[in-house]
Amino acid sequence: MSHTVSVTNVTFVKAPIRITEAEWEVMAVAWERAPVAASTVVKVVEDRKQWTLATVRTLLRRLVNKRALRQEIEGKRYLYTPLISMAECVRQESESFLDRFLGRAPSEAILHLVKRADLSAKDIEELLRILRRKEK
Repeated sequence: MSHTVSVTNVTFVKAPIRITEAEWEVMAVAWERAPVAASTVVKVVEDRKQWTLATVRTLLRRLVNKRALRQEIEGKRYLYTPLISMAECVRQESESFLDRFLGRAPSEAILHLVKRADLSAKDIEELLRILRRKEK
């Protein structure tokens, strides 16, 4: 699913941002600590994944190129700020999953997931609220 952005009588279709599993690790740090220095991202991700400085810098560059992160220079360091929220990434990934694997007919998959899930009373109430809205 794409989004439409209008700018002074010109309409652009903004493609969804696809974030790889490795890029997600970097984005998680940016979402948690923004604005975050590249050195901090490297340290946090290095501790979790034992990735090299070069690997993390490559991932940061890819995310800037995808317009998932904004890069700013502050003195001698680079700071990164997310341009997309975690919620929006999750929404886009969910829609992509539905498109690719369920062919937009997700009812069987949803029923299966609900049957298997360990749902709290709060989760059940939210599902009921969603279903009531769907009924209308």
